[in-house]
Amino acid sequence: MSGHDAWSRLLLDGDTGWHIRVGEYILDHGTVPQTDLFSFSKAGERWFAWEWGADVIYAILHRIWGLKGIVILAGVQVALYATIVMRYSVWRGANALVTLAVGLLAVGASSVHYLARPHLFTLILLPVSIWLLEADRARPTRAVWTLIPLAALWTNLHGGFLALIACAGMMMAGVAVEEWWRGTRDWRAVRRYALLTAGCFAATFVNPYGYHLHEHIAKYLSSDWIREVVQEFQSPSFRAENILHFEVLLLAGLIASASLLARKNVVSTLWVLFWAHQALGSVRHLTIYVTIAAPVVALELTLLWKQAAERLPKSSVTRILHDLGADMVRNFRWTSLWPAAMVAGLLVADLGIRWPQDFPALRFPVKMVNKHQDAIRAGRVLTTDQWADYLIYRFYPQQRVFFDGRSDFYGPGLGKQYVRVSSGAHDWKQILDRHSFDVALIPPDWSLASLLKQDSAWRLKEDDGKSLLFERTAKSTRTPTQKSDSSLMKVPDPTEVLRGDRKMKRRSRTPRTRTSEGLQTRKEARRAEGVAPAAEWRLPSGQPLTEYAMRNGFVAPRLLRKPVASAGFLEEPTRLDLPQERY
Repeated sequence: MSGHDAWSRLLLDGDTGWHIRVGEYILDHGTVPQTDLFSFSKAGERWFAWEWGADVIYAILHRIWGLKGIVILAGVQVALYATIVMRYSVWRGANALVTLAVGLLAVGASSVHYLARPHLFTLILLPVSIWLLEADRARPTRAVWTLIPLAALWTNLHGGFLALIACAGMMMAGVAVEEWWRGTRDWRAVRRYALLTAGCFAATFVNPYGYHLHEHIAKYLSSDWIREVVQEFQSPSFRAENILHFEVLLLAGLIASASLLARKNVVSTLWVLFWAHQALGSVRHLTIYVTIAAPVVALELTLLWKQAAERLPKSSVTRILHDLGADMVRNFRWTSLWPAAMVAGLLVADLGIRWPQDFPALRFPVKMVNKHQDAIRAGRVLTTDQWADYLIYRFYPQQRVFFDGRSDFYGPGLGKQYVRVSSGAHDWKQILDRHSFDVALIPPDWSLASLLKQDSAWRLKEDDGKSLLFERTAKSTRTPTQKSDSSLMKVPDPTEVLRGDRKMKRRSRTPRTRTSEGLQTRKEARRAEGVAPAAEWRLPSGQPLTEYAMRNGFVAPRLLRKPVASAGFLEEPTRLDLPQERY
């Protein structure tokens, strides 16, 4: 956590904001919320605050130390995760130097999720659980049964508790296959792990929502819409540096699976292959795969290095490094109180570190919100899901939002409206009117931004280069049930045309004649029918359609055969004096 504003980067996800407010609600009311607290779009509807335990921890830290306490906790969790994974690798028999190399890859790959959010609790609890399972497999003890209360605790911290159930179930199945494969047919271990899996699963029902939480999670994880639009549910893009670290571990883990099967280690093989498949389908599972695969890869590389080093003379560099790594193993097993003392010093001492006082302006419209906080707090604001999280942090309970980072709560109904209005779909005006928005705080790259600039009902109040603040200048007279027949970009009925604000039915055409007399007769007939020429068509705002098309690059001026007086352009203009706007 070194460098300028490095601690603030742990706050690049706005979900941290509403997690803090949920925890404060629980502390103030002494109960876990059962209905929505933060939105006006689904106010009072059933909501599962399933990470309430982590929320309470965040709220306590925030009340004592502010955001400083939140980021220090996240930093400790990341450091503890790396320590546990490497010590677990050494416990399995990996060389210390190999453990360091593989550990760096694991830490780099996992950095995609280094954010101050409840999933960091899973980052710690998962390697601890896997270590307990492996230790019990090597030497059965009572310690493995601590996984049952651990599962209950985990359920109330983060939804990653399902990873424990999956790994325990695969251990049961893998041990059964190994017993059959080896011909020993000793099913005591199978029954032991079957009972353990059932106990862990039963413990997950100890939560404020009971079995309804499991129903909600199952519906959430099986939603096609969630997989299509939520980034962390999509496949990883192999371009970023941390994803390349994952790619190395992915290939190494798949190769190691062949060696594991050769030694009839079915359990580890199932773990590696299952989570590799999950990680390729969803980047949110990437860290789970890395946690499972890193110790396996480290041990397999150690075995290969040991075989190669034993055939070399003691004076060779490869043999010296191997022996050095073997001697360093004991140092990895030391435990010291100094790290805890350092963390305590960070919390209480002023060491000149630039601790975050707000969410990072790199990601959030901090300056715009500070400058116009009264208008934003009092308005019904359309904004991005991440910025809505930030508004919850800043203005709850005065502020209510339309759509925030709780995609599992809003679902595809509101989610699709959010996507359509941000992209400037044909019904964007209907959506704005339906929810009575009077303020829009949006990024410049939203397609909606250019449409609001063209709409006389909205006024651009400020543009700071990172965000745009619009205010509605005229209240909508359209009721929520009314539909707009002339919304921008809507594909019209081929038999309908617009004249001013009126929609008229186009009569069936007669075959066009090629004589000038026929063409003139046809034009006069169309005018008599009340059909406006294309040059007179206008948008609902009153702007001529030809002018709008030329200003936005849809029509080249030179393609017009004659002057269009209503649009204000000449037949062959040499330059268009258009306003320099940001779209």
